Amino acid sequence: MGLTSLDKIIALQKNPANIRNLCILAHVDHGKTTLADCLVASNGIISSRLAGKVRYLDSREDEQLRGITMKSSAISLHYAFGEKEYLLNLIDSPGHVDFSSEVSTAVRLCDGAVVVVDAVEGVCPQTQAVLRQAWLENIRPVLVLNKMDRLITELKLTSLEAFTHLQKILGQVNAVTGSLFTSKVLEERAEKEEWEEKKKEMERDSSGTGSQAEESQGADQVYDWSAGLEETDDSHLYFSPDQGNVVFASAIDGWGFSIQQFAHIYSQKMGIKDEVLRKTLWGDFFLNAKAKKIMKGAQAKGKKPLFVQLVLDNIWTLYDAVVTKRDKEKVEKMVTSLGVKVMARDSRHSDPKVLLSAICSQWLPISQAVLSMVCEKLPSPLDISTERVERLMSAGARRFDSLPERTQELKNAFIQCSSDAEVPVIVFVSKMFAVDAKALPQNKQRPLTQEEIGQRRELARQRHADRMAANQQAECSVDPAQSSSDTQSAQPGVEDVSSQMESLAGKEPRVEEVARETFVAFARVYSGVVRRGQRVFILGPKYDPAQGLSMLPEGCMASDCVPAVPHLTCCTVNSLYLLMGRELEELEEVPSGNVLGIGGLEDFVLKSATVSTSPACPPFIPLNFEATPIVRVAIEPKHPSEMPKLVRGMRLLNQADPCAELLIQETGEHVLVTAGEVHLQRCLDDLRERFAKIEISASKPIIPFRETVVRPPKVDMVNEELGRQQKMAIIHQVKEEAPQGRSSDTLHVDPSGLVTLSTPNRLATVGVCASPLPEEVTRLLDASSELVRTLEQLNMSLREGRSLQVSPRTLEAIADLKGRLAGLLQGHKWKNAVERIWAFGPRRYGPNILLNSVEGYQRPSVWHCLDRAEKGAEPAGQCPAVLRDLDNSIVSGFQLATLSGPMCEEPLMGVCFSVERWDLQQAQATTVSDRAETATAVPGDDGADPAVVAPEEEEEEGGDGQATRGREEAGSADCYGPVSGQLIAAMKEACRHAFQAKPQRLMAAMYTCEIMATAEVLGRVYGVLGKREGRVLHEEMKEGTDMFIINAVLPVAESFGFADEIRKRTSGLASPQLVFSHWEPEAKLAVQPDLGYEE
Repeated sequence: MGLTSLDKIIALQKNPANIRNLCILAHVDHGKTTLADCLVASNGIISSRLAGKVRYLDSREDEQLRGITMKSSAISLHYAFGEKEYLLNLIDSPGHVDFSSEVSTAVRLCDGAVVVVDAVEGVCPQTQAVLRQAWLENIRPVLVLNKMDRLITELKLTSLEAFTHLQKILGQVNAVTGSLFTSKVLEERAEKEEWEEKKKEMERDSSGTGSQAEESQGADQVYDWSAGLEETDDSHLYFSPDQGNVVFASAIDGWGFSIQQFAHIYSQKMGIKDEVLRKTLWGDFFLNAKAKKIMKGAQAKGKKPLFVQLVLDNIWTLYDAVVTKRDKEKVEKMVTSLGVKVMARDSRHSDPKVLLSAICSQWLPISQAVLSMVCEKLPSPLDISTERVERLMSAGARRFDSLPERTQELKNAFIQCSSDAEVPVIVFVSKMFAVDAKALPQNKQRPLTQEEIGQRRELARQRHADRMAANQQAECSVDPAQSSSDTQSAQPGVEDVSSQMESLAGKEPRVEEVARETFVAFARVYSGVVRRGQRVFILGPKYDPAQGLSMLPEGCMASDCVPAVPHLTCCTVNSLYLLMGRELEELEEVPSGNVLGIGGLEDFVLKSATVSTSPACPPFIPLNFEATPIVRVAIEPKHPSEMPKLVRGMRLLNQADPCAELLIQETGEHVLVTAGEVHLQRCLDDLRERFAKIEISASKPIIPFRETVVRPPKVDMVNEELGRQQKMAIIHQVKEEAPQGRSSDTLHVDPSGLVTLSTPNRLATVGVCASPLPEEVTRLLDASSELVRTLEQLNMSLREGRSLQVSPRTLEAIADLKGRLAGLLQGHKWKNAVERIWAFGPRRYGPNILLNSVEGYQRPSVWHCLDRAEKGAEPAGQCPAVLRDLDNSIVSGFQLATLSGPMCEEPLMGVCFSVERWDLQQAQATTVSDRAETATAVPGDDGADPAVVAPEEEEEEGGDGQATRGREEAGSADCYGPVSGQLIAAMKEACRHAFQAKPQRLMAAMYTCEIMATAEVLGRVYGVLGKREGRVLHEEMKEGTDMFIINAVLPVAESFGFADEIRKRTSGLASPQLVFSHWEPEAKLAVQPDLGYEE
């Protein structure tokens, strides 16, 4: 197929039924970009000979050098399938775990995915991760089993052995999909059973009586959870060649096929129906030559399966003749029988792979096999499911049916994917990517027409003739003064000609160029038509459509004068681009269902956003990132005067990278947080060469730790007094460390570890003790951080008196979390602990707990939202629990204490603080409560110290004479600041001292490491792991290969340079994949109570 014109693509964009938005997903080095090259070559954009070598969609220099994809990039392809013409918006995504955030940005914009699996390595960690991401985004995958040539050339398998091997790999991929499907079905089944049970209870309550027979029957009833799996149709989920959603390929050799292609070939040759061959070519079927029938039971009868006999044997024979034996006569016969044409230079080439590729690319072109499967099996934008639409629109914990009516009506706009004028525009921006301003279409030099070329030629001739004439006059002239004047008079003519040439070339007047990066939004239109110059709303992730509709006038548009609405801004779409890999093409408008680039949003969108012309549109749910940013470095410019450039460059990097985080520490250090070593190197290169364009120096990686406490060691008979000695030591140490003066009288440490601390003004006293949480509870809280954050948002809404409609699934998840916590916190020590939870921390959703053990203080439970959901409003006769004055100060102090521990100012993890005592003097209760209203400050989610404002200053500004008298009456309290601030500081210090009264540990961040290596380098791999304090968990040999899979854990602190060392020691035969896993206490990082702050 030749090169497709821009006008053709614009025409195809208007027919959403024939649009396919797809991404290529795979583990690293499984052949995604090579496959993308083959598909791009089918459109004539690159030569088919260069496919796999040019790596067209890897446009960065470091991508070409490393040989891996680091960012997702899109290209639009045209494909004619049958009588229809399709537009394929293809997105190539990275496979390296450090760049899995780029996969998330690609998957959100697509309706389908091509999952590529190496036919030798099979399912790898990132294969499972990308299948899970595709499942979570509810997009349909198809499978390409790539690198089939390795089965022949490397593993030397026979065609029958290869068939068995391929069946096992298909089983592995389907097992991953099956586990995802099973969990979803069981979840839906549980919801259905719960709903039916509630319905029966409501019917029984309404009838007023319930028979004992019904109760006994309900008690004896056993739910069969497998019934849901049996009833649900899952046939469309799994990959099977006979369904047409699997292609066998070798992208590097340019060939690929599906069962349907061979079924069509053999139906004409053998006279067997096409439908019969499609069902029997894959599976346990064989051809009975005598009866001329296809029969079942090939394995039992020792016959060759049909797939081996009719398909694989032919490919194996071709490889044997061309690559292994180089039999020219046999190759010529095969070329003749296949009906392909091979050029003489290909047949004479010294590399047999060139001849092989020339034959296979004509016999079984990979682009035809993959693109026809994509057009047949992947959905169009019109086929978007209702479930996916509702999930995209239900951000946070909100139910779809709780959204405003105008918002729910937008669901039809999604499903219809209409491009009518009256339909609101809905666009989702998944990321912002940086483009050199010179590469934008409007800044490129316009190509000259034939007329302009002719005019420039004439002007060049004229200028040359003028110069020749001037030279002749200079030679002939006798008077030098006259010659100089003649020459000067000739020069203006030359300048006129050059100025005319510049105007013909279409050049602007020369202005000093400012090289800078421009940001283009990577987006998809879900509804309506986006036009250049259009005014749109930018919806932030916290935008509430109900609030927006109530604040905006009816029928308000983005082009109107819009009043200020929280998390809503207006902007103009400056330009629209068609994404063509390394090139951008300018467009005037883009209809619904297409992927596009949008210019002019860099000042309004940081990383991702929802764009719409309707304020009723809700923000889409946030992207799901698999990788966790864990590797930190401090950055500074080599020349301090260039600090403003560094700050600007870091701001641009933060916008350009979906996963990178940039922090400014209290010390003033600029810290870059990345997902791994490769990601870190890419970010530093970008800062130096693209964004800051200065020399920078980066510190050694800053390793994150977590601080925790553990149970005191069990003592033997010799050291039976050890525990008491430790307690006495910490008491003496605290007394020694306390500064002399008033504060020494405010602190008391009990031998049991209870720390009692009073505020400097003696108005409040808190008693806190610390204890370690069970390991299972810590893991559960760490894994449920998003759910705990949702719980905190619900409680905040209830405290503010706002009603928030929550989805039943969210409430069920919260109830499940509560039940699991209750099941794990067993024993006398944790009696009724779940109901007494005061707060989670740090940042109100961390893996630490604050317990309320104060006698006589019944505060509202953190599970209050569950009670409201079950009972509705509070009963009339029941008095709800009331928050005590300054309750929030206790929580704020706890949040600050857990955010930075006493050992090395790292966050705490797995610690339970129990408030045993909280006394507040009532003598000045009115004064305290009045000041609490104005002076209490709650630390935000960012964990910053609260800003405490003294209310007296505000009263003085008002000019009221009572302010002076109030200050005199409470002079003893005011000299230390407001009570709320003192209580926050006292609570924070009490938690820190209680923490130090227990045996302390630092927890190290751990990677899980999966290494594939051959037997001969296995010992070297173990050597490198042992040297870096790695721990091997599991080792197994991959069936049918000589490869071993080693699963190990490795401290993040020891991981830098690990991948390079493994490759060097094994000569490139082993490559590790590192993924952040968990936090693990380190025995060598232990700190006993008598050592205080020492590490």
